[in-house]
Amino acid sequence: MTTQQMHALPEDLDNALMIGRVWRPAPVDGPAVVAIRNGRVIDITRHAVTVADLFERDDAVAIARTAEGEDLGAVSELMAAAGQPAASGALRLLAPCDLQAIKAAGVTFAVSLLERVIEEQAKGDPGRADALRQTLQASIGTNLSAMKPGSEAAMRLKDELVERGLWSQYMEVGIGPYAEVFTKSQPMSSVGHGDAVGLHPVSNWNNPEPEIVLAVNSRGQVLGATLGNDVNLRDIEGRSALLLGKAKDNNGSCAIGPFIRLFEGGFSMDTLRQAEVRMLIEGVDDRFTLEGSSQMREISRDPLDLVAQTCGAHHQYPDGFMLFLGTMFSPIKDRDAAGGGFTHHNGDRVSISTPSLGTLVNTVQRSDAIAPWTFGVRALYKNLAQRGLQ
Repeated sequence: MTTQQMHALPEDLDNALMIGRVWRPAPVDGPAVVAIRNGRVIDITRHAVTVADLFERDDAVAIARTAEGEDLGAVSELMAAAGQPAASGALRLLAPCDLQAIKAAGVTFAVSLLERVIEEQAKGDPGRADALRQTLQASIGTNLSAMKPGSEAAMRLKDELVERGLWSQYMEVGIGPYAEVFTKSQPMSSVGHGDAVGLHPVSNWNNPEPEIVLAVNSRGQVLGATLGNDVNLRDIEGRSALLLGKAKDNNGSCAIGPFIRLFEGGFSMDTLRQAEVRMLIEGVDDRFTLEGSSQMREISRDPLDLVAQTCGAHHQYPDGFMLFLGTMFSPIKDRDAAGGGFTHHNGDRVSISTPSLGTLVNTVQRSDAIAPWTFGVRALYKNLAQRGLQ
């Protein structure tokens, strides 16, 4: 499979109701909320100035489906231009979320659980990973993917592992009653389809994490989904879980897109529960390739359980939130040295896809070398006011 074969848009595009954001050139010179209809990009900003505002409306689906707006061109042209040098006077695709908090659930698949334990015990040294992997798999001897977190069986396993000295903080969130939910990034900071993602320059062991991302409003209602790359620094988090912020939240470390597909017609939460999320990594400097996939049916916690653990009486999100659901993909294929596993090279191209959502493509660079993040919430509202939209 090549990236050319991975469809950038949903395979059933004619039936897909999608919301996104674009940067409109002068004279607008600002972001616009768009709906994708019949292969066209329709500006619906005058009906909802932000995606977060749209998702608070009871008639969000009707607005996305029928609200009048300016036709900005073919979505195929917008997608073709993504990742290319910005042409004067051309639309530019943005991440499809804006004011929402960016949250992520970790250790939601058995395979990723074992890899987090390996990172912890390796203390950030990729050379120790392979031996630790074999030892852990032999010692645990249990199919963790079949175990319901928080169940009596899970608690018995916990007691056994504690007694054998094998317990880990990652086991706690992997099979314990409470999910790991952390802040991945800040509102307005996510990069979109075609943009570069960033790796902190101190990291020497890192990887992409291909995930489905839910779009949730302030009432805890899941309105749709998109794709995300939860860029991960394995060596930093492996040194200490208290370094999670440094490992996860950096310039360009969160990619979301291309569009949010709304639950409508034949697309639903059950579609996501049965989805296969595929990833292809293509190295530019060494022609390295790596493919993998996550089967969402193997997730240990239902997506709606993760939403409930994120928001409710215990925690509110007045602007809504985007929730990464986690991944079972932890690349272990050797790249630079035998037993060293995988790590990124500058220029890697990462493609994340599933048929119902399309494909999110990003290139990999250092976080201090990509464009700095300068357009935040204050800049957004200043821009909207200048355009007479506030």
